[in-house]
Order: sequence, then structure tokens, then C-alpha cells
Amino acid sequence: MTAPFRFPRFFVTSPSPCPYLPGRQERKVFTELNGPHAGELNDALGRIGFRRSQSVAYRPSCAGCTACVSVRVVASDFVANATQRKLIKRHGDIEVTACRPWATDEQFQLLRRYLAQRHPGGGMAGMDEGDYADMVEHSPVNSFIVEYREPAKDGRPGRLIGACLTDQQADGLSMIYSFFDSEVENRPGLGNFVIMDHILRARAAGLPYVYLGYWVKGSARMEYKTRYRPLEVLGPAGWTLLAEEPVAVSAKTQAALEGELA
Repeated sequence: MTAPFRFPRFFVTSPSPCPYLPGRQERKVFTELNGPHAGELNDALGRIGFRRSQSVAYRPSCAGCTACVSVRVVASDFVANATQRKLIKRHGDIEVTACRPWATDEQFQLLRRYLAQRHPGGGMAGMDEGDYADMVEHSPVNSFIVEYREPAKDGRPGRLIGACLTDQQADGLSMIYSFFDSEVENRPGLGNFVIMDHILRARAAGLPYVYLGYWVKGSARMEYKTRYRPLEVLGPAGWTLLAEEPVAVSAKTQAALEGELA
């Protein structure tokens, strides 16, 4: 049988400081996505834990560490909890549009605000317009930008308050990178809303999964990914459901959560 595409060549990056676990080093294995079968290769690699960045597919390959694990939401079985239902209702007036992967200045300015608000000094903080255009437009697979806007006024599109670069794979949607305005007072939880919109979007399209990238147990920056159940994690035995764990929430924290979504 003739293989549909040539077996890819893989490379390994040099070690660098881990952005999630202090004192550790990260290393990635990667390969290039190109040619007429780039989409098929990306689908196959996505099922074994790779992520896409422009025309490269990569996954962690750190010496002596397996903390980063791939996670995906089972979209067909997802049931929003009470807090998530309130969030969906609160943001029900947001206008959502799937656009072709073309970078705009409006998107870039929103990204700059997001990075300044959430990740100042992070690895992407120095991105310029060209870097952003490369991230969005240099895709060899089926990609699109989902835009989230406030309601239109006087026939004009509403203000852009969120966006997500998304790949459509054979078995689901892969959220490559999302960003939003976290300082809009009447729009709490925008990042959570973007994820839930993708889950509902995948379900409507008959796609079983939404890929959320990597999760590190114990990392506060990644804990939000465990809010979407059922959630599968990729391990040595393949994809398995992440067990529910009781989470202790203080009365003060619970009151804050309920207050911001009331």
C-alpha cells in the first residue's frame, strides 16, 4: 500500500527555561507541515499530542519530565454547569463570525492589549504586525479566525472583544491561540465563553473533540482547562478521561464567582 504522504523528518530544539515549571528546562520535537497532504499529517499528529504553529507541528520532549499532557474536550458529551450556563446567557448578544485566516490591524491591537493585560514580559510580548500576520496567515491546513464582537450599532460592526485562531481537523477543532479584552467591565469570563463557543460549534458540526493544547497539573495558568468536562488526557495508554477531583473553594472565592456572573 502506498502511503498518502512521505514519513516526516523530526527535529529537536535546544533546551530552554520552562515557562510553566520553575527550575526546569523544556525541549520540543517538531516537523514541518507542507505539501498537498499537510492537513492529513496535521490531523494524524494532532491525535498523538502535537500542536501546530504556522507550518510546524510540535510537542514537548523534555528530558526526565512528562508534566505537559495534551487535553481535549468531548464536545458531544459536554454539559455546561450552572456557572457556565450563566456565562453563555450573559454573553448571548455577542456576535460571532468565523473569518478566513487574514490578519487585521483591529485583531493585532486587541492582541497587544491582551498580552499587556495577561502576559506582560511573556514570550509573545514583542510580537509586531508582521509576526502576527505570520501566525495567522501562514497555515498549510484548514484554519480560520473566529471573531467575537459587541452588538452592531448604526449598521456598523460592533467592537472586537475576542478572537481565536482555530484549525478544523478531521476529528475536531483545535484552538491554536485565543485572545480577548479582559478589562471590559460588563464582559467577565470572555476567555471561558470563547472555549464554550468552540465546544458548541464543534458539536453543531458533528466534530467529536475540541483540542485545548497542553495541561500541566498544578499550574495555576492552566487550571482553567479542567473546567470543561468530560476532558480527555493523552497518556501512555492513549486518550483517557481525566478523573473528577474535589476542589476546595473558599466562601470568599465562591461569592466572587457568583457575583461576577449574576
